[in-house]
Amino acid sequence: MEAYIGVTDPLVVVGSEGPYLVDADGRRYLDANGSWWVSTLGHRHPRLVKALVEQAGTLAHVSLAGVTHEPAARLAAELVALAPGAGKEGVPGGERLSRVFYVDNGSTAVEVAIKMAAQYWAQNGRPRRTRFITLSGAFHGETLGATSVGGVPAFRDVFGPLLFDVVHVPSPSEEGGWERAFAEVERALKAFPDEVAGVIVEPVVQGAAGMQVYAPAFVRAVREATRAVDTFLIADEVFTGLGRTGARFACELGGVVPDLLCLAKALSGGLMPFAATLATERVFSGFLGGRERALYYGHSYCGNPLGAAVAREVLAVYRDEDVLGQVARKAPRVKAAFERMAERVPGVVRPRALGMVGAVDLGGGGYLAGGGWRVYEAARRRGLYLRPLGDTVYISPALNIPEDALEALLSGVEESLREAAAG
Repeated sequence: MEAYIGVTDPLVVVGSEGPYLVDADGRRYLDANGSWWVSTLGHRHPRLVKALVEQAGTLAHVSLAGVTHEPAARLAAELVALAPGAGKEGVPGGERLSRVFYVDNGSTAVEVAIKMAAQYWAQNGRPRRTRFITLSGAFHGETLGATSVGGVPAFRDVFGPLLFDVVHVPSPSEEGGWERAFAEVERALKAFPDEVAGVIVEPVVQGAAGMQVYAPAFVRAVREATRAVDTFLIADEVFTGLGRTGARFACELGGVVPDLLCLAKALSGGLMPFAATLATERVFSGFLGGRERALYYGHSYCGNPLGAAVAREVLAVYRDEDVLGQVARKAPRVKAAFERMAERVPGVVRPRALGMVGAVDLGGGGYLAGGGWRVYEAARRRGLYLRPLGDTVYISPALNIPEDALEALLSGVEESLREAAAG
């Protein structure tokens, strides 16, 4: 914080539109990361703003405590209809993601998934199931439960004495491939079959770890392994959900239906803090019975009408504007551009891309390294807001970014990398 206060010259943003931020001097910046991955439809999409204003004019807030309201009820039905496995034959009724629990951000979406899994086993005959398996480099949020299942040392080590026990296995993106990581997951499940409450993964892309991309086959193999010992798979799709990877949900790339699925960020298009955790009918049924079996979890703004109305409009825009089709058309250009950067710019390595995510590394310094920040400064001079992850330089812009803006972003990233490499 001393360095931040003494040295940093923050952008003073006064406006935004589409893929752009506007500062106090009137200069526009392409928002390369969608303001931490939330603005998948750009800033101030007119349909989302209209939905927010109209909802505010009738019902701004009421708690979901012995109360319901139309936006929350209709959104839940729409999410269930879109969920992995919905409408597909061969998915047993108890394994369908048929229930929605509203929360207010990605961290709490994961937090309640952890609590659901642990409480389910505690009151359904397997109380020793209190451990979770998670991946090296995982980031699942910043509440204590979500921090416990995280795997980025900078975010979790200082809180070590406060965190619950987890089994960390290698990331499927690390050397040795997904097969090595899966072997460790399988070993842990076999070693502790009566102790593992669930396995939690960020399907196919580990975001905060540095946009680490891995094979969908890993998620599929983990799904089968959890079934073999009858425990839960939790898919954290806070970053990957709703089209980021090219699929509606990243776990669908592996043909997987998880037991619990966490959604946030894109769900409300950057307008409202809003999130949801989807659960199978089996998980839901484990809380039926006496009052002591209820899930005592919920915040004042969970399922708020404003966020629910906006989220419904987000889903409508995805349908009406063929957002997944837009990603399919643009993704090859993102991939080709990042591969060219690694070929042309000295010191740039490990190009990778999936959907509208593209990344390269400048070395092995990790999250706290400074190489990416030199690129950040060079990009800022070019009108790009390009926030790095340590030595990882990446983009994750609005999925509907116009073609000319995408070209400007990709060329600007390459120019910024060249400037930083030249020293």
